[in-house]
Amino acid sequence: MNTDTALQQVVERVRAAAADATSLRLRGGGTKDFYGQPPRGELLDLRALAGITSYEPSELVVTVRAGTPLAELEAALAEQGQCLPFEPPCFDAGGTVGGMVAAGLSGPSRASVGAVRDYVLGTTLINGRAEVLSFGGQVMKNVAGYDVSRVLAGSLGTLGVIAEVSLKVLPVAPAEATLAFACSQADALRLLNEWGGRPLPLNASSWFEHVPGAGVLRLRLRGAVAAVEAACAQLGGERQDPVRAAAGWAALRDQRMPWFALDEAGSLALWRLSVPQTAPVIAIDGCAAPLVEWHGGQRWYLAPPAQAARLREAACAAGGHATLFRVPAAQSADCDVPRFDALSAPVARIHRALMQEFDPHGVFDRGRLFAGES
Repeated sequence: MNTDTALQQVVERVRAAAADATSLRLRGGGTKDFYGQPPRGELLDLRALAGITSYEPSELVVTVRAGTPLAELEAALAEQGQCLPFEPPCFDAGGTVGGMVAAGLSGPSRASVGAVRDYVLGTTLINGRAEVLSFGGQVMKNVAGYDVSRVLAGSLGTLGVIAEVSLKVLPVAPAEATLAFACSQADALRLLNEWGGRPLPLNASSWFEHVPGAGVLRLRLRGAVAAVEAACAQLGGERQDPVRAAAGWAALRDQRMPWFALDEAGSLALWRLSVPQTAPVIAIDGCAAPLVEWHGGQRWYLAPPAQAARLREAACAAGGHATLFRVPAAQSADCDVPRFDALSAPVARIHRALMQEFDPHGVFDRGRLFAGES
């Protein structure tokens, strides 16, 4: 389908929904339907809005329609020796660029290179009035509307249909190495905090226990060849086979590691605690040791949804927040635990004011972010 025709069809669908007071559920590949509150409303499939509309490798900028498969974009960048440095998770085949921005999720390198929103230069949005709006541009110094484009990252489709996005891309690093260190969680956090204060080409880290009481810290270095080799010599550890290491980081990014496997008929859900990197070990009664990422800033726990209060209190005490990230399929429909922490009153007012401005008729599914919201 011609992309202009596809865009017009989406506009007409939004216009009709506004007139009929119908709620729309925006969807690309559907690979992140598990994230946030369960989606509601009539399905609006956006995969026809596809294609790379502009790519200037020398300018490190790509503009792409939101329904474009993420794998297609990454392949096009790889041909030019470039990448999306924040390593967006795929979770499954079929994920799209629009879903990447709407979910706002980043992979293992996020703590070192930034998040999705840091690479969004501009967007084209269809709001709840069926207006096609453009924000930002294709250069970092283009400030007009830039903050609006960044607000869309993580909005889960509550502000409108992301039709097109311009992204900053970067060259693939010349060198990479992964080091492994056998250590406890406390020692891993101490080492990461120590290394973070030194001029090292740190890119990603993970720590978890293969068996109870036996943890391994993995550290990925990326940068100039000389910098990576010098860091390997300074830090020691066991250097990992590059092919196996790359596969391991990809499995971590997409949560295909055995650690993340949920019994879909079981009681354990996946929780994400976002806390300061300097937070100490957070022990949760009844929970096994977490998987730690982002140099200590992201900690994954397996626990029943019913332990929400305990997990959220622990995250708050450490200066962060907790997200009920994934619920087993057998529990998803009946789980009434909010996926996200309650917002403070001032922040909630800002969120709702944005939703009212972009979607005054309530066309888009606000409940993806706010439990019980209509």
